[in-house]
Amino acid sequence: MIRFACPWAFLLAIPLALAAWRMLRPARAAALKLPLAGSLPRRASWRKSLRHLPPALVLSGLACGVVALARPQETLATVRSTKDAIAIEMAVDVSGSMRELDYSKSRTAPKTRLDVVKDVFADFVEKRPDDLIGLVAFGGYATTRAPLTFDHRALLDVLAGTRIPGEDGEPVSNEELQTAIGDGLGMAVARLAAASNVASRIVVLLSDGMNNFGTLSPGQAAALAKHEGVKVYAIGVGTSENRAQAGGLFGLLGGGGDGVDERALKSIAKATGGRYFNVRSTTGLEKSLAEIDSLERTEVESRTYVRRDERFLPWLAACCALLLLALPLGAALRRSPV
Repeated sequence: MIRFACPWAFLLAIPLALAAWRMLRPARAAALKLPLAGSLPRRASWRKSLRHLPPALVLSGLACGVVALARPQETLATVRSTKDAIAIEMAVDVSGSMRELDYSKSRTAPKTRLDVVKDVFADFVEKRPDDLIGLVAFGGYATTRAPLTFDHRALLDVLAGTRIPGEDGEPVSNEELQTAIGDGLGMAVARLAAASNVASRIVVLLSDGMNNFGTLSPGQAAALAKHEGVKVYAIGVGTSENRAQAGGLFGLLGGGGDGVDERALKSIAKATGGRYFNVRSTTGLEKSLAEIDSLERTEVESRTYVRRDERFLPWLAACCALLLLALPLGAALRRSPV
């Protein structure tokens, strides 16, 4: 990216433009009109043909000088140093039941639960530009989709590309569509344990099912979070009575689940000093994340270091070259017989 350190230098282009107009405008010749002048042969010498070249070179050289004075710079890298930020891991359920359409506001272009969650989470990320945020997705298995990062643009790209196993038509096993809440939370805590120089560490855990797979139980994962000083905000999508019906292959493979396990999510939140939210609509999801956003705030000290490379030297060289070329050429053209 090119920027100018001294953009005020371009004000010099105004007198330069006036000078160009004065130098290159056609001159009015003061001469006597002779009746037979039109019949005389006209021979244009090379000096006369090139008479506008020296002023054009001078003006071009001065224009390059103006650009050099403006100091064009290319940004090589931007480094941010942040102190007292909050490290946030988003742990998102991608089991088969997240394919449900009950949270969609549009009938013509319905969205799955996961699509709605991604939209609301994206808004949450954009409101916290100074925090480290990462993404863990879990169905039957937990995977780190994005490490803790300040590069929220890259994080949002990864979030947008998060899919339910089998959604794109690839082969899927029964295990992949289960719900391993304990493993998802455990992986999120492990990623947060490595974060340093942060004010606090939190997990936003979202699930619409019951823990029915994985190595860690929700209780073991909660104990690990408490040991590491990680606060968990748990969000249950749906109700404990709602048995999600994902339909088709997802329902046959157990992806539908038995509804949200409120008892487990409440226990996790209580054990870690967080809160539990039960949301039954998109509006409820937005309100819960807005409340988490308001609860987890701290003064952030952030410094930005920018490395830039000066690019004025080529313009300065062009300025000198054009002016040096214009001087001898102008002198040669003036050596004309009278």
